[in-house]
Amino acid sequence: MAGVSDGTQIPIGSVLVLLGVFITFFAAGIYVGAALGVLGLLAGFAFSDRPFWTFLGQTVWGPSSSFVLVAVPLFLLMGEILLRAGLSERLYRSLNLWLNRMPGGLLHTNIVASGVFSAISGSSVATAATMGSVAMPFFKGRGYDPKMVLGSLAAGGALGNLIPPGITFIIYALITETSVGALYLAAVGPSLLVMAAFILVILAKRGSAPPPGEPIPMAVKLRGLWDLVPTILLILVVLGTIYAGLATPTESAALGVVAAIFIAVVERRFSFRMLHACAEATARNTAMIGLILLGAYVLNYIITLLGVPQMMARIVGDLPLPPWVIMGLIIGFYLALGTFMEGFSMIITTIPVIFPVVVALGYDPIWFGVVVTMLVEIALISPPDGTVLYVLQGLRKDGGGIGDVFVGVLPFVTVYILAIVLLMIMPDIALWLPRVTGP
Repeated sequence: MAGVSDGTQIPIGSVLVLLGVFITFFAAGIYVGAALGVLGLLAGFAFSDRPFWTFLGQTVWGPSSSFVLVAVPLFLLMGEILLRAGLSERLYRSLNLWLNRMPGGLLHTNIVASGVFSAISGSSVATAATMGSVAMPFFKGRGYDPKMVLGSLAAGGALGNLIPPGITFIIYALITETSVGALYLAAVGPSLLVMAAFILVILAKRGSAPPPGEPIPMAVKLRGLWDLVPTILLILVVLGTIYAGLATPTESAALGVVAAIFIAVVERRFSFRMLHACAEATARNTAMIGLILLGAYVLNYIITLLGVPQMMARIVGDLPLPPWVIMGLIIGFYLALGTFMEGFSMIITTIPVIFPVVVALGYDPIWFGVVVTMLVEIALISPPDGTVLYVLQGLRKDGGGIGDVFVGVLPFVTVYILAIVLLMIMPDIALWLPRVTGP
């Protein structure tokens, strides 16, 4: 974050007071964007002796007019169009033809279909809501354990931000001035690792699924592949242009919107009424994200002005602990924070303070971007406040309690955390692909 420190030495006790006010705001249910902005103003008036308000306009205008940020509403619009064009249901049916004979049956389809849909949605909540609404009717009366059904759908939804083109990477790149393309490349290895870990959980828990049904003829499976063609084409348009260096993430998002409209026209699902509904939903979600961003930039500007990130980096750097221990504490902090704070707000509010510490410890900013995105995903599926869990609970028709979702997702949360540990031990899982592809 831009800002010039005024030399103020803010005491640790005052930092703790601000943290307490911050938690109180969230506990009181105040809108996240308003809570962040008000907290920033309170901190500025309490601790700064400079007229910081004269810089607030420039501070807010800079990021809000960023070309990179334009990709967010475009990816949201693309996802809305595809949802209403029925592409998600065709994707699920086609993959189910190939995966339902595996031990665990339809549960594997939940993971793989969510992973593929994540490559065109960029949002965990959107992936969970879409795949949940499509998948749940398939399980009715088939003898599956509801806990594993809901847990696998939550785990699949958690892939939404991790698999490119995840929106979290765009926000992280904007805050830390890193490359979105490099982050997308770095996310490929960890994405495959996490999907494999989820499939292993299902294989280990296969007793929760009924035995496979009758074999499906190969001719039927091959015909079903046709339903994957629109999705594959869209992935090639969006991610292919980024990885090939033909377009920036923002330009590829615009190409994705055009391709999504074309698919909707071919599928005879396009209408101006549908386009209006998509635009309205996109505007609503973009406004919500924008308000959080603006409030966060006010807060981040103030804490940078007061030298809080520099102070934190200095304190952590002086600790008599090896860097991996400090990184473990940072990961533990995010895991704890994710149990009561929404993931998107978590990354926006903490990265400006945590990022200088991570860089001072010698860790790669691209690697940390992947790790923190994975931590945000864990927050989205962590009881008791995981947003994805409540989205899936809202889709249920059987009247079961939220406890089923909480219990079902715990094995997947555990292996997700283990994947982060493995990424700490073997950082090349994330860094190998960006390194071999070059700038």
